[in-house]
Amino acid sequence: MERRSGNDLKNLKNRIAAMGGFVEQAIERSTQALQERNVDRFKDVWALEKQINQAHIEVDDACVDILARLSPLAADLRLIVAVIKINSDLERMGDQAVNISHNCEHLFNEEPIELDLNLPAMAHAVHLMVRNALDAFMRGDIDLAQKVLESDDEVDAFKNRVFDLLVPYMKEHPSRIQSALDLILIARNFERMGDHATNIAEDVIFACTGEDVRHGVGHHN
Repeated sequence: MERRSGNDLKNLKNRIAAMGGFVEQAIERSTQALQERNVDRFKDVWALEKQINQAHIEVDDACVDILARLSPLAADLRLIVAVIKINSDLERMGDQAVNISHNCEHLFNEEPIELDLNLPAMAHAVHLMVRNALDAFMRGDIDLAQKVLESDDEVDAFKNRVFDLLVPYMKEHPSRIQSALDLILIARNFERMGDHATNIAEDVIFACTGEDVRHGVGHHN
């Protein structure tokens, strides 16, 4: 029984790793599209989102199956609960990548706003958070999970910078309000991805230690 349970949990973790790979690719493709101002690049994001959604269903089904067959105890149960929550956060990241594509549709038809918003740097910071959160999960690395929690402030600072630059810009250039709003929404999409990576890191700490840190180090819904 224990060996079978171990194999089931290993397979579950591998499924999450594969799904996380799709999410990382979606973030990369979104960032590429943004830098190149090329809406065609988002076709890859839409295709990846379908794979993420399919994986989301399969992971949930696998978790229910393990719970029904094995009645896991303590640490294994915590891991399965964490997987169910991480699965949901990864699916939502896929949604955010698609939202970026929608927010770019109008943006790419207008002249670029010549402000140094650092969106590619923000996207890179978010991607690193996602990668570290997934690595922390696969390795059971609490220190790396803690590092992800600390990185959230950096991503929030990027978003605040975008707001601080674009709000006065809109007042001075009323004809560019739509483009400025699109950029604010894109920064918000990346920030939400960072929030989901933070959730994953919190779930890693819970799975490894049984400690619930959600309301101590900034919880994100």
